[in-house]
Amino acid sequence: MDGVKINLKVNGQDISREVDARLLLSDFIRENLLLTGTHIGCEHGVCGACTIHVNGDPVRSCLMLAVQADGCEVKTVESLIQENGDLNHLQQAFSDNHALQCGFCTPGFLMTVSSFLEENSNPCEAEIRKCISGNLCRCTGYSNIIKAVKQAAQTVSN
Repeated sequence: MDGVKINLKVNGQDISREVDARLLLSDFIRENLLLTGTHIGCEHGVCGACTIHVNGDPVRSCLMLAVQADGCEVKTVESLIQENGDLNHLQQAFSDNHALQCGFCTPGFLMTVSSFLEENSNPCEAEIRKCISGNLCRCTGYSNIIKAVKQAAQTVSN
């Protein structure tokens, strides 16, 4: 079977590949591009571990085919790190507040919250809870994640 040629920008880099028409975007990112920060949990769009940005919007990459990303700008959790290799303010807030624990869900939370904070730089706790309600964490109990988001929001607004 012949593949489908796709062209997209991933974390600022132009990518051109031939892919199977049924290849999930999450699998393309992990297996073809070797960007393993995007985690695959449920493969049904429920857990949020595979959240990335497509054209600036948070998207569950396990629910999108790679061919659907043709012509799009995609950002993965790897795009958050600063150019000098330091953690960005959101990643640092997660570290400071022990919002990581096992770390499996963390990339999805980071991508979900990063786009949320771009639109709402001073969220209340209810808004944060609503934002993260589609991301599942089995370790933290969410309290430290909420603290981390509050810290990151304060860093942005200062």
